[in-house]
Amino acid sequence: MTIIELTPPLVEPLTLVEMRAHLRLDTQDEDDLLLALATVAREHLERETGLVLAARDFRLCLDDWPGDGIVTIPRGPVRAVTSVTVYGGEGVPRAVDLDGHLLDGQARPARLWLRDVPQPRRALNGIEVEFTAGFGESGADVPETLKRAMLLHVAAMYAARGVVAPDAQPAVVPPGYDRLIAPFCRRGL
Repeated sequence: MTIIELTPPLVEPLTLVEMRAHLRLDTQDEDDLLLALATVAREHLERETGLVLAARDFRLCLDDWPGDGIVTIPRGPVRAVTSVTVYGGEGVPRAVDLDGHLLDGQARPARLWLRDVPQPRRALNGIEVEFTAGFGESGADVPETLKRAMLLHVAAMYAARGVVAPDAQPAVVPPGYDRLIAPFCRRGL
């Protein structure tokens, strides 16, 4: 299973106004740094939780259909499945009819059931599922607890800005961060 991000987020969940207010900054001198730190904080949080904060498009590549017929999508929440493609032995794509499909996009992981599925003839990545995932189009759609965790993380990275370059972040995760994101994390046994 491979997941490919097709489009970057249009906006980051945290705005400059929110970050400046949290850090008690009155000037715009370090806005570029704040934007870079917000991106790092979002990417880190998405890796830790498996969630997609800012809506964007992805492609899930599978070798074969699952035995139970239900495709699990590990990134979520899934807002919509836009296409499913199966590749034949010659590499010829064939669109799968999405009529009658069932999507449980809020489940963790999200689940997709399709009525009729042709078998792929390509040994690797013979199935592609394209989907849109994320809480919404703006930061206002992201749960406040996750935004609070990101603000704590941005503040900790901002405090270490002279020691650690932005491209080497996240170098520090602040106290309390793990407790804030814990309810959103999927933990395996």
